[in-house]
Amino acid sequence: MAKEIERKFLVDGDFRPWVKESVHIVQGYLNSSPERTVRIRTKGDKGYITVKGMTGEGGMSRYEWEKEIGIADAKELLLLCEPGAIDKQRHIIEAGKHVYEVDEFFGENSGLTVAEIELSCEEEDFEKPSWLGKEVTADARYYNSSLMKCPFSKWDK
Repeated sequence: MAKEIERKFLVDGDFRPWVKESVHIVQGYLNSSPERTVRIRTKGDKGYITVKGMTGEGGMSRYEWEKEIGIADAKELLLLCEPGAIDKQRHIIEAGKHVYEVDEFFGENSGLTVAEIELSCEEEDFEKPSWLGKEVTADARYYNSSLMKCPFSKWDK
């Protein structure tokens, strides 16, 4: 099990010229309680199961365990997940010595684009590209497990 430290931002500009690669992701949750989430994900032609612990104060860090599983198993497990699968295109962008994962959501979360960056410690400095918008790290509404239950299209904006 590893500790995951990441920060999350809205995307406020054209990030596409910097995209290095993209992959389609569908994910669902066998358990979406705040104390622990159990996620099933297809990412391109691969499958994964991930267990995440409770998010720490400030929303930046939590424990994460992930294991690759067969794509057929992942698709089968998605059928058992709670209602509200997440459908998104993930774009990989390098910025300085870091990598941003920019998730462009579809379906009921269409219109939402979020960038995440993983850090080695909470105080680590990182490059902030011009297309990076407001930080939403501590806002639980932007967690995928929350977007599954209360999609972006249903928010009061």
